[in-house]
Amino acid sequence: MINWDSWPAFGLRSAEKGAKLSSALEALTRHHYERCAPYRAVLDARNAMASLGRGLETIPFLPVGLFKFEELLSIPRDQVAKVVTSSGTTSQQVSRVFLDRETAASQTRALVTILQDFIGKDRSPMMIVDHPSIIRDRTSFSARAAGILGISNFGRAHRYLLSDADMSLDVGVLSEFLETHKGRPKLMFGFTFMVWRYLYQELRRLGHHPDLSEVTLIHSGGWKKLQDVAVGNRDFKAALSEWTGMRRIHNFYGMAEQVGSVFVECEQGVLHTPAYADVLVRDPSTWRRLPNGQRGLIQVLSVLPESYPGHSLLTEDLGEILGEDDCACGRLGKTFAVFGRLARSEVRGCSDTHAPAAGLG
Repeated sequence: MINWDSWPAFGLRSAEKGAKLSSALEALTRHHYERCAPYRAVLDARNAMASLGRGLETIPFLPVGLFKFEELLSIPRDQVAKVVTSSGTTSQQVSRVFLDRETAASQTRALVTILQDFIGKDRSPMMIVDHPSIIRDRTSFSARAAGILGISNFGRAHRYLLSDADMSLDVGVLSEFLETHKGRPKLMFGFTFMVWRYLYQELRRLGHHPDLSEVTLIHSGGWKKLQDVAVGNRDFKAALSEWTGMRRIHNFYGMAEQVGSVFVECEQGVLHTPAYADVLVRDPSTWRRLPNGQRGLIQVLSVLPESYPGHSLLTEDLGEILGEDDCACGRLGKTFAVFGRLARSEVRGCSDTHAPAAGLG
């Protein structure tokens, strides 16, 4: 429906991007209003359609938590090709996101375009800090499994570093992989708390210093568990770098509830919005849009969700917009930071499906 493929991922300046996004998101709002009765009911209750057409700020949003309690889809059920669930403990409700083939394909294309800007187009040998059985069911899986499958497209000769049985680190697999691909660039992917707990902390326990200086790490999610033990992004990078020699580490921010919102951390240590997604920051009490430099709740927008009304969501995460079109890395678009969840809000993570062992509980 929307020809976003022709937009350069980080090549649109503010005015052009704003015009393209506003038009696309207004069209998506009308699309979902006509096809999803629960979404229409929410917007009618707020008279939200009356203000549509006045820019990004007026695109109506849904609270991300709504996906835990409502099945929201804008396609017939027989067109559902994939159901992605957000993570949660056994006591938590999980979000269910319904994708048709076109939306799932769009998600993959966007992820490829975005990540290739950071890691290049060559498919390097890849390690995954998880166990192989996590991706067994390809039609209904957690956000963790979806993340692994998505990122796996960027690598080859994949090896899983954790055992199915007890999540223990297989040092033999790690050592064999590094020896086999010595002298070549390599990729590693894992959710943040799992990289910390099952790779870094286990390597320290064993006193093992593998040379990961040729490895680029892509990681995401799980910061809540690390915050509980006072590990921030800088600490995470510094610890891995000191112990393994790893230098190229890219965090990214995203969520199961909105396909197409993948915000990657650049070499300057800030998160970037691509051309087909954006963020706004709102006051948690009034929902008023806040200017750059003020901390509030993050609203994420994406032109990709066509099979369900997830194109404009208010998250439970606190963030701040740092700048726009001015990053030293040269990529255009907004830059922002995430500071964790709003106090007293329900915990919703994209990698919290595994109850961690001691140290991150």
